[in-house]
Amino acid sequence: MPDHSSPISATDVLLSEGVILLGAAVLFVIIFRRFGLGAVLGYLVAGALVGPQGLGLVGGAESKLAIAEIGIVLLLFLVGLELHPARLWRLKRDIFALGAAQVILCGCALTALIFYTTGFSWGAAIALGLPLALSSTAQVLPSLKSSGRINSPFGEKVFSVLLFQDLSIVPLITIVAALSRNPADAAGPPGWMMAGYTIAAIAGLVLAGRFILRPLLGLVGRLGERELFVAVGLFTVLAAAALMHTLHLSTALGAFVAGVMLADSPYRHEIEADVEPFRSILLGLFFLAVGMVLDLRTVAANPLFVLSMAAMLVVTKAAIITGLARLFGMAWQQALGAGLLLSQGGEFGFVLFAQAQGALLIAPQAASLFSAIVTFSMATTPFLMLFARRFEFAQAKNGPDLPGPDDAPRGTAIIVGYGRFGQTVAQMLIGHGFGVVLIDKKPAQIEVSSRFDMKVYYGDGTRIDLLRRSGADDARLIAFCIDDPSLDSHALQPIAEAFPQAALMVRAFDRRQLLALQDMDLAGIVREVYESAICMGVQAMQALGVPDEEVEEVERQYRANDEQRLALQIEHGDLIAAKDLMFRPGKGMRLLSRGDKEDI
Repeated sequence: MPDHSSPISATDVLLSEGVILLGAAVLFVIIFRRFGLGAVLGYLVAGALVGPQGLGLVGGAESKLAIAEIGIVLLLFLVGLELHPARLWRLKRDIFALGAAQVILCGCALTALIFYTTGFSWGAAIALGLPLALSSTAQVLPSLKSSGRINSPFGEKVFSVLLFQDLSIVPLITIVAALSRNPADAAGPPGWMMAGYTIAAIAGLVLAGRFILRPLLGLVGRLGERELFVAVGLFTVLAAAALMHTLHLSTALGAFVAGVMLADSPYRHEIEADVEPFRSILLGLFFLAVGMVLDLRTVAANPLFVLSMAAMLVVTKAAIITGLARLFGMAWQQALGAGLLLSQGGEFGFVLFAQAQGALLIAPQAASLFSAIVTFSMATTPFLMLFARRFEFAQAKNGPDLPGPDDAPRGTAIIVGYGRFGQTVAQMLIGHGFGVVLIDKKPAQIEVSSRFDMKVYYGDGTRIDLLRRSGADDARLIAFCIDDPSLDSHALQPIAEAFPQAALMVRAFDRRQLLALQDMDLAGIVREVYESAICMGVQAMQALGVPDEEVEEVERQYRANDEQRLALQIEHGDLIAAKDLMFRPGKGMRLLSRGDKEDI
């Protein structure tokens, strides 16, 4: 009888392995997030379980790791989008002084620790110790962003250190290449030439961003095609990474520079929203692949070494970073919080260990052992973050002595943020006779308020423990009047669950934040400039001599259109949805003198 069997196609393999990998990822990420351990560890454990060293359900870990490294590239691109060049310049001291000191001191200390405790050669110790100085951007940065701490003084210092760590990938790769014992690497360009390539490539990316990419984005914006934003965003990232890869430089650095060039673009938010899903899935695949390439047998044969080295890594980095943060002006409580937050190894360690292995500086078993050490140090991060949160908002020792809300009289309402927006809300509640507790984390604002005999308590009002100390268990209303575009349902849902009796209200920065809060059952949400902008629009028409009844009709129609547009945007999850409801040139409402109106 003829054999009707056919070989398994690449498509079959891709589909079956994709189902297994994504299924394991979903399961373990849910479990690990449920216990507060973070998604990164869930991906690592899932990869180790289904990979060749575990159940053997999925193979080709090295090829998957090569593809998934694009996730690291996209992460650095999104980091760059957060950094307007002016802000990058403002943070230059923290980035290039504090960041450089952290990488150098931690790298040297860990190199010496490995050399004197393990018997590795100096070359191997350097190739292992320097990467361990880097922390996990993928763990720390999302935590800072989701809690709205990225723009606080504490968050900016931590972010600056992370940023320099990411930038240091280029010199670290250069060091590994210089130490290489692989004859193939000897034919590569020398270090001074790589430095020249780096400067030339960055200059080229800056020029391309200004004279090619920005006009291209303007054209795409005028066309209004959402799919083109996706294509342009991914093209930008991959083109910048490909240029760096061709020059034997860091692909992540190229993506970062491309992000910085677009940080002040009016289309930054659209690009960020389009690229984020790709970043999430590819970064998850990266950690899955790292778990797959771990040599579990080698790790199982040396459990004491892995655990003890992971502990020494965390303690060493926490101590050095705490000391450096104190030297750079942070209070010791905040410095300790920063040290704990950055004490783990990072995902770039996996990349650099692979480089060192390819350079014949370390054996594959050593790469697996130290990848496991980084993984176990990452496992400590969720627990250390709990301690770090207690310290990071501590007031600087030399700053004003600002009381917390522990002794505040219990009120009906809690106002978080006593700036120009919160002042009006508080004044109206107080005018009706309600007891109000005022919270703000800006010392200057608290000091100014005291001149008007207003008692404002110091603290971060998005923290559940501080709200509880402010009397939130008995409050009937909590109003978030802070200017924080990152305040979303992830930050507010735990507060809603902790204080179910309190109605929550939010000051929204813009329409994007409204969409980010659509899943929340809020008592009220107000765009901060919506009403005032309408008021000025009314006054503008009156100044141009438009009759009052026509002014009222335009205002009514605008409000109705905006309400309908927002509902459609929420329904479709797309900021571009219902753009036809906007008044635009050639698409407005003309009111005729006879009282009729028509669309033009």
